[in-house]
Amino acid sequence: MNGEEWRKRICMETDTGYSYSLAKRMEKYRTNPVLGYRTAGSRAEFETGGMLVREMESLGLSDVHKDRICVDSWEFEKAVMVFTDSRGREHRFQLGAYQTDFHTGGFREFSLVYLGKGTAADYGQVDVTGKLVLIDINQRDEGWINFPVYQAWLKGAAALIAVQEQGYGEINDEALNAQDIAGPDYAPAFSMSRADALVLKASMGEDKQVQVRLDASSTVLKDQETYNIIGSIPGTEEGMILLSAHYDSYFSGFQDDNAAVAMMLGIARAVLRSGYKPRKTLVFCAMAAEEWGVVNSKYDWSAGAYEQVFTARPDWAGKVIADLNFELPAHAHGRKDAVRCVYEYADFLEEFITGLPAGFFADQPYPEGVEVLSPIQTWSDDFSMAVGGIPSMVNDFTGGSFMETHYHSQFDNDDYYDEQVYRLHHELFLLLICELDQTAVVPLCFAPVMSRAGKFPGAEAAKGVLSKKLDVMKQYLKEAEKKAEQDYQKVQEQNRAYRRLLKEERFEEAEELFESLRPLEQKQLANFKKEQDTFVRIDWYGNVLYPHEILLKNIRLLEDAIEDLEKAEVSKALGRLYQVDNNAYAFMFDEDVYNHFTDYVFHQPRERLKWGYGRIMEHEKLYTLVRSLLEKEKTAGSDFESEIFRLKKVCEKQYTLLEKYTDKITEVLKETYLN
Repeated sequence: MNGEEWRKRICMETDTGYSYSLAKRMEKYRTNPVLGYRTAGSRAEFETGGMLVREMESLGLSDVHKDRICVDSWEFEKAVMVFTDSRGREHRFQLGAYQTDFHTGGFREFSLVYLGKGTAADYGQVDVTGKLVLIDINQRDEGWINFPVYQAWLKGAAALIAVQEQGYGEINDEALNAQDIAGPDYAPAFSMSRADALVLKASMGEDKQVQVRLDASSTVLKDQETYNIIGSIPGTEEGMILLSAHYDSYFSGFQDDNAAVAMMLGIARAVLRSGYKPRKTLVFCAMAAEEWGVVNSKYDWSAGAYEQVFTARPDWAGKVIADLNFELPAHAHGRKDAVRCVYEYADFLEEFITGLPAGFFADQPYPEGVEVLSPIQTWSDDFSMAVGGIPSMVNDFTGGSFMETHYHSQFDNDDYYDEQVYRLHHELFLLLICELDQTAVVPLCFAPVMSRAGKFPGAEAAKGVLSKKLDVMKQYLKEAEKKAEQDYQKVQEQNRAYRRLLKEERFEEAEELFESLRPLEQKQLANFKKEQDTFVRIDWYGNVLYPHEILLKNIRLLEDAIEDLEKAEVSKALGRLYQVDNNAYAFMFDEDVYNHFTDYVFHQPRERLKWGYGRIMEHEKLYTLVRSLLEKEKTAGSDFESEIFRLKKVCEKQYTLLEKYTDKITEVLKETYLN
């Protein structure tokens, strides 16, 4: 059979019923008997991994094994609160939890106090020593859970209980929510539904306190072992295509990520049942510890993927031509589907989508078809893969309302299952695997990287030597973009020639062409890794940006703030400083809180920071300056000379860093693309 016939045969073997059934079977294993949870290093994760080993073996995958990795483990057994109201009615609340260590040893009585948003100002003169602190939070739009949790711990609270008022868990007032803590295990935290919190708030007097009983068991242990589960379909030539999805979860985790693991194995099943013999080895990897896996790190998620590519299988870099990662694949995210990929795969994916069979999206739940988005985000395992040197992509899962409504709550279940979407994703990625399998050299195009890097507003403010260096870098980026586009066209010419030889069954000539292109493939993958190291940085909120882009934004904000202060427009200046690095938190929390979550990014080893290591630029601590301006804002006629002087010094440092990174990027461009 030719390539087209094989594609049809494989798609005919797709069985979403099998995948759905497997996703449901994964719900059997749970740490909390009521709420679920299958967390890093837990018994439930271990048992699920064993089940997936057996499933891979029963499908007929080869070399099925467990790759041992080291993570911090979390076992959330229970958190139950009992409250008796003024009428004598007893209320029993199931609480969710964050990755912290807390044991009551049975029911214990606590005072519980409500403190609004849990900022430093909310504490006022309230003594919370040994008490439970209840707060409202919007993690999606206002700030992460770690800051109010650590603030409560510093104030002596026994634990903090967070209620998602908006942002997440919006589907129902009964919704609980869970996220990674990004903080220390010794500052305990739990979550409560809005409905349950309303019962407590309605019973509070002027002191905003009630008496409750809590029975909780949440255990964190450092440096424990867990496993990524691997199986493969051997290929006939060099190269690997990786499929990945994570098998840890919050609550039942039907969409996130049971359905994705099941789809991955559903794809393996379809390939095996069709009889297709891939040219490249197809590797199927169920990742552990994606939701969380390391204590007291800003980058505490995707630990399993990071450990896989950096410690368990570092040899995959240079061999794997693509990682197809799957997340929440069984429901529609808006009217248009999307594949999110590294910039280097954008051109290839656009061509692949354009070449899909006519009517592929007809009568589908995505009436507007599918688009390609770049860059990848830090939300999922594909980012760890990419910075490890493996070009990656993921079905985009952040669009639509699901993230605000069902995501990471007990409402992530099969009520939201859409079989049409699930089948579409099975078939779409099966076709993509076939397309990648028919390449002689990895089809990476570096032009989009150069194009995007060349767009940096704010450079016009630079003067003197730096201005000239930025102009040179921009010119080099244009030249590199042009050359990269030409190189990509040559790569695709070779791939078209290879496919033509395969179609005509001229296999010896195809093998000769394939072997002749091994050095080019190695160069492509080496350049990809170099680009990740040179260009990929993240801001304090996890957005993937370029080094000069981050610095120019900071410079623009700082210089505008200086102008505002020179005009005595302190409120405007504060609005700008709020956006510089993580200084938004200087407005809300004590300095010790701010310092902890700044310093732990720069004063921890690589093994604690994992995929975030070295990705954030140097930081500007403006805590005391912000606090000074907040005080002066209250007094008319205040003098701002000291703050202006300080901000000018900060600007000078940002300009120095910008020059440093401009030189580095220019040198890499000259060495790699313009020789």
